[in-house]
Amino acid sequence: MFQRKRRLINFWAGLVGGFFMLIFLIIIGRFVYIAQGKEIDHHNLLEVGKKQWSQYKIVDEKRGTIYSANGRILAEDVPAYTLYAILSPKSDHYVKDKKKTAQALAPILDMKESELLRILNRNAYQVEFGSKGKMLTYAKKKQIDKLHLPGIGYLTESKRYYPEQTSAAYTLGFTQSNPENSQQKGVFGIEQSLDQYLTEKDGTVRYYRSLSNVPIPDEKQEIQKSKPGKNVYLTLNTSIQTVLDQAMSRVKEEYKPESMIGIVADPKTGKILAMSSRPDFNPNQRDIKKFSNAAISEPYEPGSVMKAFTVASAIDAGVYNGSATYQSGEYRTSGGTIHDWRRQGWGTITFDQGFELSSNVGMSVLTDKYLGADKLRDYLRKFGFMQKTGIDLPGERPGIVNWQWKLDKLEASFGQASAFTAIQIVQAATAIGNNGKMMRPYIVDKVVDPKTDKVILKHHPVVAGQPISASAAEQTRALMRKVVTDKKVVNGSGATGLSYDLPGYDVIGKTGTAQISSNGQYLIGKNNYVYSFLGMAPQKNPRLIVYVAVKQPELKTTELGPEPVTKIVRPVMTSALQYLQVSKKETASADQHELPSLTVEDYTGTESAQTEQALKNKGINPVILGSGIVQKQRPYPGEKLFAGNRVILSANGSKKMPDVTGWTLADVMKLADMEQLKLSIKGEGFVSDQSIAKGSEIKPGSRLTITMENEKTQSDSDNNNQ
Repeated sequence: MFQRKRRLINFWAGLVGGFFMLIFLIIIGRFVYIAQGKEIDHHNLLEVGKKQWSQYKIVDEKRGTIYSANGRILAEDVPAYTLYAILSPKSDHYVKDKKKTAQALAPILDMKESELLRILNRNAYQVEFGSKGKMLTYAKKKQIDKLHLPGIGYLTESKRYYPEQTSAAYTLGFTQSNPENSQQKGVFGIEQSLDQYLTEKDGTVRYYRSLSNVPIPDEKQEIQKSKPGKNVYLTLNTSIQTVLDQAMSRVKEEYKPESMIGIVADPKTGKILAMSSRPDFNPNQRDIKKFSNAAISEPYEPGSVMKAFTVASAIDAGVYNGSATYQSGEYRTSGGTIHDWRRQGWGTITFDQGFELSSNVGMSVLTDKYLGADKLRDYLRKFGFMQKTGIDLPGERPGIVNWQWKLDKLEASFGQASAFTAIQIVQAATAIGNNGKMMRPYIVDKVVDPKTDKVILKHHPVVAGQPISASAAEQTRALMRKVVTDKKVVNGSGATGLSYDLPGYDVIGKTGTAQISSNGQYLIGKNNYVYSFLGMAPQKNPRLIVYVAVKQPELKTTELGPEPVTKIVRPVMTSALQYLQVSKKETASADQHELPSLTVEDYTGTESAQTEQALKNKGINPVILGSGIVQKQRPYPGEKLFAGNRVILSANGSKKMPDVTGWTLADVMKLADMEQLKLSIKGEGFVSDQSIAKGSEIKPGSRLTITMENEKTQSDSDNNNQ
């Protein structure tokens, strides 16, 4: 009996022991299984454990900065703040008085108090305040900080900021935040086309921590290095861009046109110095309504500016005789009759006179009887009107060439029936300004690695073709000079561009007045045209091209059409020529030779008082800001100066505002550029009033508003050069 009982006990003991051994082996096996990285319920427990014990930190990097040609920041990453509130009393720092907090935040966040209370009354540990509480500026953060509200805190991140606001907005474009990684992604303009260079790579640091969030000693950190975005340098000159923007804004306010386009370019290189359009938008506010850059993407009938290319083509082909005559007024051809803008015409006139008077009939006869429509088409192709220019901006569209009917072909000679973009016109104009060589327009100068200063991408001037000879370009420029100077062409009629002439400068150009087609019919009335001007200066060696087009301005009763265009072209042309140190002619001299010049030296590092006296001895007008050692100068070393010109030297110490009355706009722009002042301009001519008083301390970022009056009212001896 005892033996049997003992065997039974041993049996059950063995069974229980075996069961526990089996359980133990299963558990051990499971641990081994897990240790090998196997999944359980679709979860890798080893990885889950690592995540629970791991701490990640994001190393935030900056998107690349966009600079102008003269070093101004056009787009950059700046700190931004997302507001949050801790509601739980378990925290040492939480919102104690919700009503008071809502009342205080409402005006700053531009939210209703009731809406803020609704958020603050949520059953949550911590809350944010929606879109109105995101991407707050440092200025708003300071406002909130002054309130000393318990429970209020910030999450710091970056946002894209455009210091020049609306300036060159369609060129720069803007970014949008990528919800996956909070990075900014370019969706328009340069921000889009160079996104691969501008985009930064955020870094990460991972380490193991205890439950109390203390890093475990001697544990190796896993680091992924961050990389900043590449910096982009454009060809835009902010001084010239500012004048263009402000002139267009004044015209927009006065004439309320449907749209406007303005481009300033260097005919020798194809560099775009300024580009603007209206309507515009502010990339900081993303208040964009039209997602296309009108200057490169909207073809339109350009009107009579095309006559410059028709005449240049005829001269190059050897078929232009400016002294030959034709009957103006109308020209009958298959498909219809072509009329001059002055219906009765000017009688029998020469082709030179027809060009000055902007005769449609003259261009039609020249094309039909001398050059030939097919030959004109060949030249239009050579001038780049049949394809995109290839400018380094996204969204460019080609022109539209109608070549089915004879009437369309002849109308193309004076800018109707076919449509082209403003950038195509500017590219074609470089051939006239650059002795036959047509330069491809470009706006990106280079892309630079900010850590190494290594140039990653560099754009150079590119010859896009040679549609005409140097001789043909020179003859065309001579004819374009007469367009702005000949006051008595025939029968008491003056040339069409007289209002664009600038005293002392050999401005050349061609006016344009294009009809607007709607539903197959041309609109009537003087308010229903595209008024334009294609200008260059100086005649013999053009340093810049200015093209401006204004669509459907609301003209005054006494105005004929060119007035709004003139109010843009004149200040832009004047200031740009001054900024580029293009000398005026000595008009008192019969042979009108140029003033003697000297080359600017590098004055940085010199003692300001000694340099001031040395410049005076050379007949130069020095302006010294501060005292001691010279830190900055304008103009830069190597540029040309003429007797009476100003050199602005910025030295150490506190800088006082000089008296800028009587100054040219170019000199004020150099001062503003050097001392980081925000410049606003009223009027044109020479400075008559300034908002920062003489002797006041110059503070970077301050607004300097100058009022300018026509140069005829000025008595300053160094400006009396008419």
